[in-house]
Amino acid sequence: MKKREYFSTLVKRLNEPRRFIQSLIGPRQVGKTTLARQVADALEVPTLYVSADLATLQDITWLEQQWNTVRELAKTNGKALLIVDEIQKIPHWSDMVKLLWDQDTFSKANVILLFLGSSPWLMQKGLSESLAGRFEVIPITHWSYKEMKEFFGWSLNHYLYFGGYPGAAVFSDENDISRWINYINDSIIETTISRDIFLMNQVNKPALLRRLFQLSCNYSGQILSYTKMLGELQDAGNTTTLAHYKDLLEEAGLISGLQKFANQNFRRRGSSPKLAVFNTSLLTAQSGKNFNEAINDPVFYGRLIESAVGAHLLNGVRGTQIKVFYWREGDKEVDFVLKLGDKIIAIEVKSTNTSIQHSGIDVFVMKFKPMRVLLVGSQGIALETFLSTPPKEWFE
Repeated sequence: MKKREYFSTLVKRLNEPRRFIQSLIGPRQVGKTTLARQVADALEVPTLYVSADLATLQDITWLEQQWNTVRELAKTNGKALLIVDEIQKIPHWSDMVKLLWDQDTFSKANVILLFLGSSPWLMQKGLSESLAGRFEVIPITHWSYKEMKEFFGWSLNHYLYFGGYPGAAVFSDENDISRWINYINDSIIETTISRDIFLMNQVNKPALLRRLFQLSCNYSGQILSYTKMLGELQDAGNTTTLAHYKDLLEEAGLISGLQKFANQNFRRRGSSPKLAVFNTSLLTAQSGKNFNEAINDPVFYGRLIESAVGAHLLNGVRGTQIKVFYWREGDKEVDFVLKLGDKIIAIEVKSTNTSIQHSGIDVFVMKFKPMRVLLVGSQGIALETFLSTPPKEWFE
């Protein structure tokens, strides 16, 4: 769903006579708060915006106080909107919301609710456990190439290097990247790790999690077993801990570990993950390469292209039933596999005019009979076209 579609969908839902709790869930710095404020302006109702994203977490008493304030606004003005940012950081928030929501339903209080959260797992857990039948979720993703081009006039190479964080766009100077790198590292990466992961989860080895994030960025687009990861990280920990830390980083919208495509679920879960960043800026900001070095280094540029394709797919399938995998058998590999029900699409990324070594497309086609095979890049679908096309359209 595009950002403009998010806006129109939210305004329509919040104006409906029978309302549900609307929840925007997505990583930091992708525009959730800006979108919420734009929606509030469009609704033209009294609005209270509050945030629980503080070093000292707010409690349910604080939440009840904010809710009562909006109740008074609704009594005076007919209706009012409460926006709560990072609500998942309030302990037992969903139980209190259920209580207050049911009270308003009984008393016919016209309180409109919009919740924002950067932890999908914690948000979904609270919503599904206590608020079943009372909420709807809109997943907010990293910005696509098409969006960054439309809003900021970015070229393809500019997007490949600087990625899809709209707030960082003002610092994206190709000739001086120092402020941009500081913003990505301090305002996005460090804030996400320290506030969204360490504050909300038990992490016994924080240094290991940080090193895993850096390793995942450095190896984005590559398949790496957990055992090899431990060797690279020079840590005596176990693979279960490492897999758990990978999941935490994935929930925070930083990196993912794609599973190998297989007919049996247990084979997928037991496979070595293919590391992938959700935003190419996470890769380039850790690389030590400036813009010109990254674009003119054929090997690094190839990794950047494959990482951009992976990020586009991971973000593009959010809120859909499409799953993203990779496939490998021996030395034969398919870069990405999309699955929707019984439909399968194989995707090969080609960044140069040279032949594809170790491509497993022919073998994959014989084994799995995909509905479509896509070659992205040289001699295939133009990268700019692919990055401008929602993944679901390839199934049509």
